Amino acid sequence: MVSNKDNKYNPDVLTCLANLSSDEVFTPPQLANQILDLLPTGLWHDKTAKFLDPACKSGVFLREIAKRLDKGLEQHIPDPQKRMNHIFENQLYGLAITELTALLSRRSVYCSKIANGKYSVCETFDSFEGNIRFGSMEHTWKNDRCVYCGANKENYEGGGALESHAYAFIHTEKPEDLFKMKFDVIIGNPPYHLSDGGFGRSASPIYHHFVQQARKLNPRFLTMIIPSRWFAGGKGLNDFRSEMLGDDRIRKIVDYEDASKVFPGVDIAGGICYFLWEHDARGLCEVINVHNEERIVSVRPLNEFTTLIRHSQAVPIIRKVLAKNEARMSEQVTSRKPFGLATNVRPLKFGDITLRWQNGAGPYKRADINVGVEMIDQWKVITSYVGYDHAGSPGSDGRRRILSKIDILPLKTICTETYLVVGAYKKKAQAENLVRYMKTRFFRFLVAQFMYSHHITKDSYSFVPILDMDAEWTDEKLYKRYSLAKDEIAFIESKIRPMERSDE
Repeated sequence: MVSNKDNKYNPDVLTCLANLSSDEVFTPPQLANQILDLLPTGLWHDKTAKFLDPACKSGVFLREIAKRLDKGLEQHIPDPQKRMNHIFENQLYGLAITELTALLSRRSVYCSKIANGKYSVCETFDSFEGNIRFGSMEHTWKNDRCVYCGANKENYEGGGALESHAYAFIHTEKPEDLFKMKFDVIIGNPPYHLSDGGFGRSASPIYHHFVQQARKLNPRFLTMIIPSRWFAGGKGLNDFRSEMLGDDRIRKIVDYEDASKVFPGVDIAGGICYFLWEHDARGLCEVINVHNEERIVSVRPLNEFTTLIRHSQAVPIIRKVLAKNEARMSEQVTSRKPFGLATNVRPLKFGDITLRWQNGAGPYKRADINVGVEMIDQWKVITSYVGYDHAGSPGSDGRRRILSKIDILPLKTICTETYLVVGAYKKKAQAENLVRYMKTRFFRFLVAQFMYSHHITKDSYSFVPILDMDAEWTDEKLYKRYSLAKDEIAFIESKIRPMERSDE
């Protein structure tokens, strides 16, 4: 695009920016253009098309759209300055997430942090904001939570110079009133999480609010880059996942298992994805999974299962397992706090049973237990609530171990919420057989379909069948039981590391 000052557009510095945080990640120009490539090329020749980025950080999406429109509208508006004036004033709109990113976005889009300033490449703005706006918003509190984003009042009612993170786009019932116009394309990379005031570094997702709010505006096209955790996990994302899986207007999903491949130096548990939603087109979705340099493409319905299966090669395996209509392990695995004891509970000086906690064991009182009482005098198989693999991500070879510590608690032994009880039995041999079953690649592969973070919950066992624990199960027996083909077995073993019986 040509500047009216020196016939040059500013040098590209957006690839060098440091991220605001791991949840507010700047989009590299290369990635922004990959996402823009999802859109039909006819948009770049349409002088009436309007584009909105509701979560501007660097302004990269608007900048790259401006470049494409500048080239595409040459024949419609031959004069370079008139073309730029038209594009910036009538086609590109943004809502910044902070005052700082508003200045940064205007600088990268208009070549001036002041839209109507001396060095702006647009001559027709009459305000310093142009079409990239930022207005300080306040949360709306009810029972100490924001009714729009769920922010914790204690964390975000700082006032003064503190950033409130009350993003304008999602803190309104009527997003259409923000610009009072119809948008053809809504595109962006929204903030991912907000601290929710929970235990430790607890955080709640926020990106889904941007997607849901954007759909209210009924654009022709919607595309955003968001964490892939919504596929199967994520706090408070059940309704959003159901909406996404049931929406056949989602035409394409591009999924990166390793987020650092698109956001260098950024660790996002479960990977990252971007999608294309098209208002006037329905049908199967093209799902592209990317790991290292390999791209696997499949075209399938998103709502076949309650989770979005990341790998298309896993789909026929899961179909074969579910076809037997067996009970699932999620029906017997305990929820968090199997005995009602939090992580920070410790053994007592005296007691008639034993408490296992993260770093040891000691006495506890049976009379103080009112949850899981029926399991106290059984042999219990436990595994950690936290998975083995870093943030649930595969290693460089693409394989994961999934489960970390697996152990058997003897009679009269209980545990804190550090562990889940996977099964409880009258016979020790049955517990030992469950341990063998859990160490098979088959078992851990099915759990992996729900694992998009370092946590493994009760729901993560929803594809794993309950089998007879009087029998000893091996991968070979399981492959045969479910009639898995050689290529399906090879795929499981390419994704899951072996785990020996004595392996801890």
